[in-house]
Amino acid sequence: MNRTLAALLASLALFAAPVHAEENAAVVDALSGYMDFTEYGSSLIWPEQIPADDWKKVFIVDARDAAQYAKEHIPGAVNIEWRQAVARRAELPKDRMVVVYCNSGSLSAQAVFALRLLGYDNVKVLQDGIEGWKKKGGFEANARASQPAGH
Repeated sequence: MNRTLAALLASLALFAAPVHAEENAAVVDALSGYMDFTEYGSSLIWPEQIPADDWKKVFIVDARDAAQYAKEHIPGAVNIEWRQAVARRAELPKDRMVVVYCNSGSLSAQAVFALRLLGYDNVKVLQDGIEGWKKKGGFEANARASQPAGH
């Protein structure tokens, strides 16, 4: 059984019986195996790591609730609340990068963790969320960073 499938089964068992998860060695072993197998940082991305022109190629998911999304969001983002990420996973492309964000990165990290357990290796958490993206200047900062020196 591959590690992703084992981790998926383990995570489903956790959701089904979280009280008994500590007693279920198979669940713990499967999750530990996934955590050992996953490269640190493989599911994280900083806003400045995406050049301005590349943002057009990224599928952006705002994992906050509809009211927060309506108030403000990263242009081009689709609203899929973090709790709906697994149920709405068919809406996510598998052939390009998917970046998921919330306010700070904590709720989106939970959604990304679940999606990666389901085999969505192209899904990443926007580190520091929309707040970090705004503090770093959003698209404008990425456009300046991707220009050659002297322009």
